[in-house]
Amino acid sequence: MTQVVAAVDCGTNSIRLLVACGGDGGLVDLYREMRVVRLGQGVDATGAFAAEAIERTRQALAEYVDVMKAHGVSAVRMVATSATRDAANRDDFFAMTRELLGEVVPGGVAEVITGDEEARLSFAGAVGDLDPAQGPFVVVDLGGGSTEVVVGDEQGVHAAYSANVGCVRLTERCLHSDPPTKSEIDEAQEVIRELLAEAFTHVSVADARTFVGVAGTMTTLAALASGLSEYNPEVIHLSRVGFDDLARVCWDLVGMPRAERAALGPMHEGRVDVIGGGSLVTLELARVIAEQSPIREMVVSEHDILDGIALSLLAKS
Repeated sequence: MTQVVAAVDCGTNSIRLLVACGGDGGLVDLYREMRVVRLGQGVDATGAFAAEAIERTRQALAEYVDVMKAHGVSAVRMVATSATRDAANRDDFFAMTRELLGEVVPGGVAEVITGDEEARLSFAGAVGDLDPAQGPFVVVDLGGGSTEVVVGDEQGVHAAYSANVGCVRLTERCLHSDPPTKSEIDEAQEVIRELLAEAFTHVSVADARTFVGVAGTMTTLAALASGLSEYNPEVIHLSRVGFDDLARVCWDLVGMPRAERAALGPMHEGRVDVIGGGSLVTLELARVIAEQSPIREMVVSEHDILDGIALSLLAKS
């Protein structure tokens, strides 16, 4: 009987579920969903989860548990990333996940993973549908609280680093006006340059041949660059965006007032407030990659850490 597994990725901005089984050496999706719960709301400033943020996450996870039960899930892995590493009241969060995940698998509970493990799981998920001949790959997972940069090929990961900068963290720290002022943008760019410089000191992209962007900021940018009127994951997956088009879309978003961003067809409502911050991080990523490698475009993958988590479960079966 084919094993059905569930992967949950709980980040700073969103919580996502993948229910899948194995097939032809890869994954067969049975159910995939993303919800913006903004678990990391205010963590950068207060050092703790807001009570309402934990409650939003609890409600979403409770409904995910119902989905897992309906699909007969026999193994589940929930990973919690940047915001959970930083929060003083993280025990409240873990108690909530233990209560809910225990309904699916006895002893189930979310786990905090290191930035290195996060990068490796993202890499495994991101390159699964790519031709190995296009490697080495530089995979970037731009999240709400951190950005993982990892280089590898079909043999595995060569180097990885987690930079403490993401779209939510940067927005809360620097981008307060609507739209942001020049001084706010300048401050944000200085923060990004400093934190990503450390990442690229540890991870060399000189030999990389393909830049793969994953997660919501990257996929939304690709949808807008492609001129889509609504979000379409089938069109976005493995689409390519040249750096010139990427820069145009990013600067347009940074300069837009909130209402204009919200009116864009492919824009998820939970991403409206933070896409400008994500765009600024993306601009710096493209600048450094173009400076240090021959790469001049971004390939966007809809498959990411969720797929890596599911593959890690199937590898144990």
